[in-house]
Amino acid sequence: MRIRPALVVVPVVLALSACAGGDSTDPAAPSATSTTGTAAAFTPVTVDNCGTEVTVDAPPQRIVTIKSTATELLLSLGLADRMVGTAFADGPLPDDLAADAADIPVLSDKVPGQEALLAAQPDFVYAGWESNFSADGAGDRSTLQQLGIGTYVSPAACKEADYMPDPLTFDGLFDEIRETGSLFGVEDRADELVTEQQAALDAVTPAKEGTTALWYSSGTDTPYVGAGIGAPQMILDAAGLTNIFADVHDTWTSAGWEQIVAADPDVIVLVDADWNTAQSKIDLLESNPATSQLSAVQQHRYLTLPFPATEAGVRNVDAVVSLTDQLAELNG
Repeated sequence: MRIRPALVVVPVVLALSACAGGDSTDPAAPSATSTTGTAAAFTPVTVDNCGTEVTVDAPPQRIVTIKSTATELLLSLGLADRMVGTAFADGPLPDDLAADAADIPVLSDKVPGQEALLAAQPDFVYAGWESNFSADGAGDRSTLQQLGIGTYVSPAACKEADYMPDPLTFDGLFDEIRETGSLFGVEDRADELVTEQQAALDAVTPAKEGTTALWYSSGTDTPYVGAGIGAPQMILDAAGLTNIFADVHDTWTSAGWEQIVAADPDVIVLVDADWNTAQSKIDLLESNPATSQLSAVQQHRYLTLPFPATEAGVRNVDAVVSLTDQLAELNG
């Protein structure tokens, strides 16, 4: 039997954090009486998070997020006033969230070091990947727990066999939204967000049956593509597109160009990242003698998604809607 350490965020920790961050006259310092969650109305919550037991006895008031998916979820839940730092943005925030984040300090362009993290005096850290918590990064989870700082990893990113989504589903993502709402005392807003996202998903008109797609994430000599159990597959499924690598039991995988040429997908989904733009992918596909013969390349049947919308998070429903809208436009 595995013994899992409990990460406890108790009221005394919140009080100490508030004192360290400034006195009660500091308008920038979130307080335990924040309108987005009060200790008086809060029921303690314990969850099993990627194999670590997380117990929250009072709503965290000084939160740091690592990765765009974590930042965007908490902003979507109306928690900007409790966020004291963000880090590791994968791209710009969507317009509807950017204004809320304008006054939140950016601690690092990548994973913050422990010194930078502790300088923000957080009582809780929400990360998009398990690897964000490491001794040479923000600190491992047990170390932060000893410092009175709670931690949470997006369940969609859990890697252990007993916890890794297999496959990832929108129901699983919606469960994460609800669980996050319970941890931070905003269950009503979490339920509203799930209802909004489910309605948008239900309104999608999927692609014509049998439309095949390549999900091209990155890579040049060896392309890195969406496989059969992660966010790419979930998004393609909801859009009615058939992933040519759906039979690969992984989230993403390395593939050979010869496999892609043999499959000759009807459309190519291009992930647009600052470090590997959609246009650079198009240039490669159109200049390579083999891939330039693909039907989708010759007919310029490209669908584009921003990188932050392609990892498991609150923008995945928007990604489905965008794909179907783009495809409808291509089809005239």
